[in-house]
Amino acid sequence: MSKIVDAKVIVTSPGRNYVTLKITTSDGVIGWGDATLNGRELAVASYLRDHLCPQLIGRDSQRIDDTWQYLYKGAYWRRGPVTMTAIAAVDVALWDIKGKVAGMPVHQLLGGPARDGVLAYCHATGEDIPALLDDVAAHLDQGFLAVRAQASVPGVDKAYGVAAKGEFYEPASSAVPEEGRWDGESYLRHAPKVLGAVRERFGFDFHLLHDVHHRLTPIEAGRLGKDLEEHRMFWIEDPSPAEDQSAFRLIREHTTTPIAVGEVFNSIWDCQQLITERLIDYIRTSVSHAGGITHLRRIFALAELYGVRTGSHGAGDLSPVSLSAALNVDLVVPNFGIQEYMGHTEQTSEVFHSGYTFADGYLHPSDEPGLGVWVDEAAAERFPYEPRYLPVNRRRDGSVHDW
Repeated sequence: MSKIVDAKVIVTSPGRNYVTLKITTSDGVIGWGDATLNGRELAVASYLRDHLCPQLIGRDSQRIDDTWQYLYKGAYWRRGPVTMTAIAAVDVALWDIKGKVAGMPVHQLLGGPARDGVLAYCHATGEDIPALLDDVAAHLDQGFLAVRAQASVPGVDKAYGVAAKGEFYEPASSAVPEEGRWDGESYLRHAPKVLGAVRERFGFDFHLLHDVHHRLTPIEAGRLGKDLEEHRMFWIEDPSPAEDQSAFRLIREHTTTPIAVGEVFNSIWDCQQLITERLIDYIRTSVSHAGGITHLRRIFALAELYGVRTGSHGAGDLSPVSLSAALNVDLVVPNFGIQEYMGHTEQTSEVFHSGYTFADGYLHPSDEPGLGVWVDEAAAERFPYEPRYLPVNRRRDGSVHDW
């Protein structure tokens, strides 16, 4: 039996904050897991250090599902982003170990490839429409077959998803949350113009996506979806807050534009109704926020039964450990749709070394045993933790709104 002999939490900030779990077995095999929760990193780090890591010592590293159930059911206090992110880190690290012990990549342990590559979408942004069009052109030149397009909204301060020219987009940028202003009517008037301009210049030979980021009411989301139907969107993402899953019936009644939801979900229960009532087209839960590979596979299996495809979150607030794990799952699930690929900063690449590649619109996981990723701990120490929080959003009248 290969027992867990050490579990170490690494907090580092190479351009942004990441929490990484390192598990070592009695055979000297190391597994890596991503435990990053944007803006609440230290909560997960504490959950791991103070609660889960001591419970892991002496456990059989090969009993992945048993460990998952032990950490989930054994805690009594179930679910929630902190708990599920911590469990995910343990789960992914154990899959990494299992692959290394078996001498094969994780995707082979999951049944082997169901496709030759993983379709990925990028982020294109602009302070105005001409700048966005230039950025879309640059990404298409890089070989992307799917592009998420975001542009500033006239009269709206700090529009979501828009990076300053030449800079890497990172919303968690300060030790005190920045505050922006939001006006839904301005956005609803402007967004169709933005996406229409993209289609007018570049045509329909690539997939076009857009992120609403939870900011509309269900009826407003239905209106936006209807206005965008002529542009044949691949999806609109998070059109409305999803705490009330039944609210998406109203959106469905008013548009045929595909809907993607779920990057903030952390369990199958958060999306059960959305999936079983076919209220969404893509489920965007991520391996690091929804309990790891073990639980994410359950979510995707449920989605397959109802014709819902996958579209996992993959922004820069997830480390290359998480992306490597996601690609291993993406490659094997029959209902795969698309994978977000924002990329990482050069500093991040100094700490996290991965074997996945991108070519001609598709990502390809490493064929190395396990996840094909490792962490340079010495490099991680060069980038100490820096408190950074996601922004707070307010309406024009000053009341707090969904960010």
